[in-house]
Amino acid sequence: MRWACGLSEEKTLENAVGQCAAQVRAVLGTGTIDLAFIFVGSGYAAPFERVPAILSEHLEIRTLLGCSGGGIIGGGREIEGKPAVSLIAARLPQVTITPFHIVDETLPDLDAPPRGWEALVGVKPADDPQLILLADPITLRAEDLMLGLDYAYPKAAKVGGLTSAGSRPGENALFLNRATHREGAVGVALSGNITLDTLVTQGCRPIGAPLRVTDSREHVLMALDGKPPLHVLQDIAKTLSPRDKALVQHALFVGVVMDPMKEHPGHGDFLIRNIIGADMQRGLLAVGARLRPGQTVQYHLRDAQTSADDLHAHLARAAKGTPAPGAALLFSCLGRGQALYGKPDHDTLAFEKHLGPVPLAGFFCSGEIGPVGGTTYLHGYTSSFGLFRPKT
Repeated sequence: MRWACGLSEEKTLENAVGQCAAQVRAVLGTGTIDLAFIFVGSGYAAPFERVPAILSEHLEIRTLLGCSGGGIIGGGREIEGKPAVSLIAARLPQVTITPFHIVDETLPDLDAPPRGWEALVGVKPADDPQLILLADPITLRAEDLMLGLDYAYPKAAKVGGLTSAGSRPGENALFLNRATHREGAVGVALSGNITLDTLVTQGCRPIGAPLRVTDSREHVLMALDGKPPLHVLQDIAKTLSPRDKALVQHALFVGVVMDPMKEHPGHGDFLIRNIIGADMQRGLLAVGARLRPGQTVQYHLRDAQTSADDLHAHLARAAKGTPAPGAALLFSCLGRGQALYGKPDHDTLAFEKHLGPVPLAGFFCSGEIGPVGGTTYLHGYTSSFGLFRPKT
């Protein structure tokens, strides 16, 4: 397993792709590359459809996967708001690579048997696949895709992100081998001598105590321990510092414990979800998750320091894994980066601090894919990593 990455801020798409290819070739040499991921920022004059053809002029690649993004990650850099191209490539002996493209109308019903989902991906659960997914949020029901893939491949690691270069149908690009798609999702299933370790850093810290949902209607949280949720929050706010009271106004989230057997939930046990509405008169909250009575939830806050601490804690644990990763992909929210930390390259520098100069590439997403508590979710404001290690 050998990996190499490249990053370019050249002004033309042709030069940027060519420079990335040259950086990869300098490490891997000539010859066929088994797998490559390419991420292309918006702002280039040439259409996205040119990307696979330009890359094929420089490198022979068996399987190419990639997408457009509002920001690009690679080579220890995070390029936001400017055109850039990132490329990461590998030779993967003893690894079977199965590419796939899924469009919304081909998604099976959620109560359909697993074989419908297996037909879309092209591999069996017995192959022990690891899945990398890139999806267009405008033309695909991404959450239904996650549910279906978890159903068909419950043991498979899944990581990825939603394209972010455009806000209307047809503005985002998905690359798969020689084709450029404008809808759906593209992905690869990796089987054989490879492991995909996932790391989802949600960047929040709890306030108050864990609470039991005693009444809810779908997304509407109606009672926590028998009291309206806003009344509970007001009681918690009385105990907070002035700084945290200010964060409650604009950086408040609800964490939902995913394992009902957890009696004392802690760091990493919560799925963080947005608060999407409030009924001030009745003290109710609308949350970006389907809730049911009996679940445990806790209010959370997010800020730059909390996000940084959470990231370092996750990366420190990942650095203890063996063998060392050969490469990694990073799918980070558009709301992170300089907007959150006030300086560039924060997450990539943290990654390098803990794991060293491991080839890393990715992009800033409009939604991040990764598991929490054994189930794959679509997240916001997170950084979702996929670390590639050999099995043997």
